Amino acid sequence: MTVSDPTRVRRSSNNIIKKIENELERDVDLAAEKSGLQPWMVVAIIAVVLIISIAGIAFCVYRFFRKKRKAKDDAKKAQDEQNLVEGEEDLDVNEDEAAKGPEKEYLGKLQYELKYDFNTQTLSVSVIQAMELPAMDMGGVSDPYVKVFLVPEIKGMKKFETKVHRKTLNPFFNESFQFKNLPYADTFDKTLMFTIFDFDRFSKHDKIGEIKLPLCQVDLAQPVNEWKDVEADKEDDQYLGDICFSLRYVPSSGKLTIGILECKRLKKMDITGASDPYVKIKLLDSKGKRIGKKKKTTVKTANLNPYYNESFVFVVEENTLRKVNLDITVLDYDRIGGSDPIGKVTLGHNRKKLEKKHWIEMIENPRRPIIHWHVLKDPEPDEEEEDEKKKKDGKKDAKKDAKKDDKDKPKEKDAK
Repeated sequence: MTVSDPTRVRRSSNNIIKKIENELERDVDLAAEKSGLQPWMVVAIIAVVLIISIAGIAFCVYRFFRKKRKAKDDAKKAQDEQNLVEGEEDLDVNEDEAAKGPEKEYLGKLQYELKYDFNTQTLSVSVIQAMELPAMDMGGVSDPYVKVFLVPEIKGMKKFETKVHRKTLNPFFNESFQFKNLPYADTFDKTLMFTIFDFDRFSKHDKIGEIKLPLCQVDLAQPVNEWKDVEADKEDDQYLGDICFSLRYVPSSGKLTIGILECKRLKKMDITGASDPYVKIKLLDSKGKRIGKKKKTTVKTANLNPYYNESFVFVVEENTLRKVNLDITVLDYDRIGGSDPIGKVTLGHNRKKLEKKHWIEMIENPRRPIIHWHVLKDPEPDEEEEDEKKKKDGKKDAKKDAKKDDKDKPKEKDAK
């Protein structure tokens, strides 16, 4: 390459630039003539358009890269949130499992069928089959049978039981039993019991489990065929017993007569496995304050199924029947300390289910005694009973102090 070559390149590039400038001047002059604007105005407009175009391209490039980066950040944030949620869910599951405590023991399940005939007032109960019962014998099998009965018990009403099925954990019974002369209205306070036993020829039969079916929760208008899990016996903690009593109201005299008839299967309150039950009756106003004197039955010593047949009368004006409540409490008598409540029933127009139904039936059937069985409920703390306990404790403390004073007096005399 000669020395003159760079000079040629320079000249050619200068020529190209001059050509471009000439072309631009021509285009600007042409645009100025057509638009009627000054040439410098046309140049300014072109410059503004170029600047806006370059700025638009730069903005698009910036948005593209920012969006890409944001997507990465969002993905990372979502992953962090997901990990946090999974950690919280694991924590919740662990807390739930801890709250639930040990799982219930599975004792198998039982299939049964119920049919009620409204014409003959008969409840037909079919024990169909059981499955997956626990093995009670050494050989890994059981000899199961089922007892079927109603609680509270009705005089003259039979208890039924199926045949024993030998060496099986999945017995097929297919046996039916009939509870006759059972009015539909009387089913509301009855519980149908299925109790499964393992037969043992030489010792007491072992109880496998039971199913409690409150008939007030069953639609007897149509046949019922279902399976239920067999449960362990919870009677000792939750079931407090049943009480049967009558209510009778005479509007002309305002006399409300309560007939305490009997109690069944009361909770054991003493160390000996018995109770000394009596019944206390109070009439309460709308604010929960007692009206008149409270009434008490006699104490039945060491008896979980006491029979009283005692009547008590309160005078209640007819226009206040919707405002008052009748409080019936079964207590275990204690000669040394205060009596311990076993369970109670509160009746009135403002109550629910059978407690309201019994009260309304009494009002709608004047001069006629209305009898019902009631399941005892957990008693609330009774202020009067607590006050009585405090008084008794106060008297005991006073006697102890008096005895101490009597013992101290002779010592003072001897010292003198």
